[in-house]
Amino acid sequence: MGEVFRLATVNDAERLLHITYDAYVTIRELNLHWPAANATLALIQENITTNECYLLEVDGEIKATITLSKSDDIKWVTDLPFVKWFAVDPAFQGKGVGGKLLNWIEETIIRDKLGAPAVTLATAEKHPWLLPMYERRGYERIRAFDKGNGDGTMHLLRKIVNPALFEHYLRQKQEQVISD
Repeated sequence: MGEVFRLATVNDAERLLHITYDAYVTIRELNLHWPAANATLALIQENITTNECYLLEVDGEIKATITLSKSDDIKWVTDLPFVKWFAVDPAFQGKGVGGKLLNWIEETIIRDKLGAPAVTLATAEKHPWLLPMYERRGYERIRAFDKGNGDGTMHLLRKIVNPALFEHYLRQKQEQVISD
């Protein structure tokens, strides 16, 4: 099985739209207000051009996608890299494809390319399996918040990808608090 990890291009937008829409069925059923759940082709194209949208191809076909946010609108929650819009073709869910892409993002992009100590993401408490899935993958809850939009309690999760660098990051944060 040939696997290719790469950045998405706008030429991938139509396929990513189908994968994302099909993968986010539970999000729509729960009436969560996540942009990816009801994304249009234009929104997918915007995501590709304004963020780093990565994908995993298996035997030449896109099977999973995840986005590294480049937006400043997440800075109120975290100063660490933030991933979003994680979707796996439903026919490939439970087969390790999503895990491979997430591992690759955590290690190759977050740790090695960006040199970041950790990665963050957010998910809804009321989703029946996302929170436990991320916790099994080593993510820990670091902040709960409610945006008041009907989604209920959301959890910011963090996974440390470089422990030594994370210790340095924490020391810097503590020094910053002391100097403020």
